[in-house]
Amino acid sequence: MLFICQAGFEALLARELAEGFGLAAIEQGPGWVLVAAGQGRAVLSDAAFPQIVLASPEEVRGDSVNQLATRVADFFLGSLRGERVEAAWPSVWTGPAELVGLGRRISSVESAFGEILKRKLARVARLATAERPRGGDGVPSRGLFVHFTDFGRAWMARDAVACGQRRMADDEQAPSRSYLKVEEAYGLLGREPASGETVCDLGAAPGGWSYSAARRGARVIALDNGPLKGGALGHPGIEHRREDAFRFRPADGERLDWLFCDMVEEPHEVLARIVTPWLAQGWCRRFVVNLKFGRVDPVALLRELRSAGSPFARHATHVRIRHLYHDREEFTVVGETAG
Repeated sequence: MLFICQAGFEALLARELAEGFGLAAIEQGPGWVLVAAGQGRAVLSDAAFPQIVLASPEEVRGDSVNQLATRVADFFLGSLRGERVEAAWPSVWTGPAELVGLGRRISSVESAFGEILKRKLARVARLATAERPRGGDGVPSRGLFVHFTDFGRAWMARDAVACGQRRMADDEQAPSRSYLKVEEAYGLLGREPASGETVCDLGAAPGGWSYSAARRGARVIALDNGPLKGGALGHPGIEHRREDAFRFRPADGERLDWLFCDMVEEPHEVLARIVTPWLAQGWCRRFVVNLKFGRVDPVALLRELRSAGSPFARHATHVRIRHLYHDREEFTVVGETAG
């Protein structure tokens, strides 16, 4: 199976697969790790670093655009024998942006493949869509998935599992890039703040997460001694309190709908002083928490987060831990409180 992640994190992905799931990498490169055939099914809905996983991929090599396109077409057409295609199907072509010029190469091969498919199976070609499956539940999607690892080499598969990460559209009113992370996290949880709900945003400044919730009609309590900016500044749905986020507690008997926490703090501090009391006491119904791993061992942190003693294991359900498309050196954890 071919596991695809953010380029630069492939070594951590390989460690996560080996130490957390017993899957040994047989090859890896910028943004991808290949494990032996027949392995990896159990990891599809649990691993943090993969963004998409190609099941039973086949390697294709070629020196030219036409050669590569023809070989991908031969693979795809051959795999269609006996299969009826009645609905839209994903045709997803990817590769590491770090290889300068590879994007143009991929686009050229994809276009040439499309022309071959139109000539041979016009109806099937018309049903192709470039939209990547949303995923996140470990269920495979059927289509064509091609991932280039170099200009003359790619891996192709009919089945792939998307792990929930997605590139999100920016908003010019958003105070910071962190806005994109929480927008992406909603899809992972399958819920987003709504009108009539209350969100507590700990460490809110400059307000990207608060703005995201408020623009959906939620009431936001934003706690941070720093200033809010952009669309969060003066927003009628946001109550900015200049308080210490670590010390804040809801009123007796109060249960908020959402806990947001994206603080530049050591992750164990956040787990001990925020996550554990908020989840154990049931002060929120749902949560989106970012944990920075720049100064700790990320794989060891994942092991802690998944352990039976973790506050997520003890006090929460529907928990998902991901290294999102818009995450840097951090994990995003979403879920619901058990109460």
